[in-house]
Amino acid sequence: MLERGEVANSWRTERWDSLRLLTPNWQSRLPGLRYEGPDPDGYMTVGEVTAFIERFAALARAPVRTGTAVTSVRHGDGGYRVTTTHGELACRAVVIASGACNQPSVPRFAAAVPASIEQVTPFDYRDGGVLVVGASATGVQLAAELQRSGRPVTLSVGEHVRLPRTYRGRDVLWWMDESGVWDQRYDEVEDLTRARRLPSPQLVGTPERTTLDLNALTSIGVELTGRWAAVRDGQALFSGGLRNVFSLADLKMRRLLDTFDEWATVNGRDAEVSPPERFEPTGVPASTRWQLDLGSGEIRAIVWATGFRPDYGWLDLPVVDAKGQLRHEGGVVDSPGLYALGLPVLRRRRSTFMCGIEDDARAVIDHLARYVAVRG
Repeated sequence: MLERGEVANSWRTERWDSLRLLTPNWQSRLPGLRYEGPDPDGYMTVGEVTAFIERFAALARAPVRTGTAVTSVRHGDGGYRVTTTHGELACRAVVIASGACNQPSVPRFAAAVPASIEQVTPFDYRDGGVLVVGASATGVQLAAELQRSGRPVTLSVGEHVRLPRTYRGRDVLWWMDESGVWDQRYDEVEDLTRARRLPSPQLVGTPERTTLDLNALTSIGVELTGRWAAVRDGQALFSGGLRNVFSLADLKMRRLLDTFDEWATVNGRDAEVSPPERFEPTGVPASTRWQLDLGSGEIRAIVWATGFRPDYGWLDLPVVDAKGQLRHEGGVVDSPGLYALGLPVLRRRRSTFMCGIEDDARAVIDHLARYVAVRG
């Protein structure tokens, strides 16, 4: 196993200090290890996640080579040649477990933002800024932190997934887990490409188990605008249609909650949870800005919370599509002996969660074992 930094490197170096897991502690489980602390419904801090992964590495006794960055993977005699910062390896099969969040995804027009405005991404964020772009989990968390620190915040909102933190007295992810929503297989999803690119839900892990949606943000003074579409003559131009964006997110949330209600009724679970709930629609501002003068001094910094993308620059094989995504079928990459784990909806909707990778790993490694056995 090759790791470019230390064990749990991304949690050590690529997360902001106040971040907590979006999943409750009882879902923090890996083969032979699970959370056993006093707060199963809480959410791990960055330090706690790092320690948890370190414990698993020690328990698994996996042969991890830390401080070893992979610079190239290419075809070799009977398999692959893997070039690293500590030499070259020959192997019959390779599993890519580098994840889908290696690099921030920033729009090209960011280059047109005046140099006087600082631009940061969640990888760089520690404090400061006031224009947050992106309203998924990261964006809403950073917008709330910045606003509470006393800075005026504008949040540029595009497509998003709205969810309550708790529903009928249980964490919403308990419902996803128990009702089987997360168990849906990749070959059962109607539009797999879209499912793999959905933004992360508007969830935050806090001791209070609070819901952090757009209504919560506007209640503390965050200004909402439409999706940032372009920069022209020093003006940030925002799209209209916030009402439609909000309505679609609200509709999808209601449909999901209806699914939970139906599951509880059919399976006789209504008595163990609270009565069904419904939530206020996302409030549409009376007026929203269509443009913002980036040279006026109103905006001092921009936080790009516009998602992430994988980095396959080291993969010297024709297995990446035009959009930079790995071509694979349930983790079996389009090159014999090459596999992937930890990507969105790899084999199930739970694939990118700590509690969801085990089933994926078993299926992928079963395929790998058969491949190696056949090739002798």
